[in-house]
Amino acid sequence: MRVRRGTAVTDASIVRHSALRSSLGLVVAKAAQTGAGFAFWIVAARATSDREVGLTTAAVSAVMICTQLAVLGAGSAVIVSVGRGEPPARVLDAAFAIVGVAATGLALGYLVLQSAVAPDTASASVLFWLTFLVAAVAGTLVIVLDQALVALGRGSSATLRYALGGGVSLAAAALVAWQAHGASADILMACWTLGTAVACVVGAVQLRRLVGYRPRPSLRSMRGRPLLALGIPHQLLTLTERAPGLVLPLLLAHTVAPEAAAYWYPAWMMAWAAYTAPVLMGIVQFSEGVRDADRLVSTTWSSLRWSLTVGGLAAAVLVIFAHPLLSLLGERYADSSAGALRWLAAGLVPYAVLQAYNAVCRARGRYTEAIVFGVTLGTALCASALSATDRGASAMALAWLVVLSIGAAIVGLRLVAVLRRLT
Repeated sequence: MRVRRGTAVTDASIVRHSALRSSLGLVVAKAAQTGAGFAFWIVAARATSDREVGLTTAAVSAVMICTQLAVLGAGSAVIVSVGRGEPPARVLDAAFAIVGVAATGLALGYLVLQSAVAPDTASASVLFWLTFLVAAVAGTLVIVLDQALVALGRGSSATLRYALGGGVSLAAAALVAWQAHGASADILMACWTLGTAVACVVGAVQLRRLVGYRPRPSLRSMRGRPLLALGIPHQLLTLTERAPGLVLPLLLAHTVAPEAAAYWYPAWMMAWAAYTAPVLMGIVQFSEGVRDADRLVSTTWSSLRWSLTVGGLAAAVLVIFAHPLLSLLGERYADSSAGALRWLAAGLVPYAVLQAYNAVCRARGRYTEAIVFGVTLGTALCASALSATDRGASAMALAWLVVLSIGAAIVGLRLVAVLRRLT
């Protein structure tokens, strides 16, 4: 039954779905997003030059870095706060206000910094600056929306918003490719941003329809400070997971060549499609661990099994069909990146172990341990990949896999030890 007090959602209005349904719903949603994203890059690769594609991938990576920084752990803080029984509406109002302001500031800061440090590859057009800002703010809000709906037991609702957002972005890119060959990075970035904005709007509508919440962002310190205190440790841990994959295309585009980023990014993006299974299972594992600490051990093993099952199937497809899939972008992409995609897809197993370990650390509040290890591992991943750039994308991916596997072996032993103490 839904109980509304004005426009505020209350605990009685929440109809929770099972953890498995939320997990699989999120996986399907991300699969839809990734599929549409891959189709977007296929169209982009055929609509313009490798250089413009490389600059666009660098801009997209920069947006994702801004969103990961700007979210400030607000999504994780929402999961913890709602799990503890705090009023969801008040928590969400503070979360959306905080991340909206943070995303705007970080996006502007990046654009100014890029113009000063890398003027040769920076765009000064009004269209690029506007779309970058919109993408950063909307993308950050979508991250919080995802985790808020997981906390409210409606994680499976992500499928609709990602399918619609991806479809709009793809349609816009196809229209550009049809109208004129040789589209600039600014135009491609605008197409990509349109899909993110649509996903954000759909998510806001879903919060209203599914749980009766209407956003009323508020920056009152009495609401924001506790949320930040909860969220920032989670945010630091998330950055150790995501930053290496986001920073590397940016480094390649601005320190090696835009073409190097263009060849690396499709392989990474497709491998990330498999990696999203353990990422999303980890979010639900963390949420369930906060709500019911006694089930953390069983939830962890269940999440790890599903991560390896669902993600492993996706990884197997990528390994087998790496060359045909990348050839959809063009033969030069397939020849340069097929080996890289196979090595990166093989990283699904160690990445699943790392996500399970981090989710347990989140649920038990052991942030320092996980953050220190994550920073060390992330630095080693980027350094190893960059050291192999002269030998091509495949050598970079192999170096990445070796370092990731060593890190997973270390945290795997630690994970087993922690879970044994909890039984």
